[in-house]
Amino acid sequence: MNLSLRGTIVHRTGDALGDILVIDHGKHRILSFDSVFEQSKIKRLRPHVPVHEYNRAMLLPLVWREPRHATILGLGGGVLLGALHTMLPACELHAVELRGEVVAVAREYFSLPQGHNIRITVSDARPALRELAPGSTDLILADMYGADHMSPAQSQRRFIDQCLDALSESGWLAINYHRSPQDGPLFQHIRRCFASVFMFRSKTNNYVLYASVQPAAPITRENPRLKELQRRLPIDWTGLAGRITPMN
Repeated sequence: MNLSLRGTIVHRTGDALGDILVIDHGKHRILSFDSVFEQSKIKRLRPHVPVHEYNRAMLLPLVWREPRHATILGLGGGVLLGALHTMLPACELHAVELRGEVVAVAREYFSLPQGHNIRITVSDARPALRELAPGSTDLILADMYGADHMSPAQSQRRFIDQCLDALSESGWLAINYHRSPQDGPLFQHIRRCFASVFMFRSKTNNYVLYASVQPAAPITRENPRLKELQRRLPIDWTGLAGRITPMN
């Protein structure tokens, strides 16, 4: 679907990797790299609440564990950063974004939060991961996409190894895939590396994979964390959690 036909382009810029568009459509604001796919989407009056279901699903590790430090790989419009900062204002947040111009657009047009506990690094994720101290982060959210494809790093075993090295002893990894990673050597590698693995399939056929360093039990509807998180961020936590499938 061509977003430019159903919205108003309010800002256009670019860099060596291509165009960066900000599009307003009704109550929403959209970040796009080519006017066809939505990289990020917010409600302008509530920019901290993720609109895309897969973005909401990527936050589900918070049901199991409340991190003191979280790492976001692929900033985009800052949807995940804004949600985490709203729910966990004391959490140390580190976002890594390949394109400096995307960071500038997120700050100007997407209400990107700023604070002493928020750090943004303009870099490829792979060298940025190598620079993280072992065991230094409790949560890694990987959502790295270009104009029309997922970053190949997310399908590499070396990337998974680097994430595991950076995670704390009770850490969680969540990765947004454009197709199921279940078939193939990558998934088998993830199962070998992590104690528990879960999967969520969104209505748009995104697949969010969750991997825990320590064994983790499936989430039940009676889990008190669901109500607590609902108070912090008004999304359907219980409905989302009910669609997680154990993959061990």
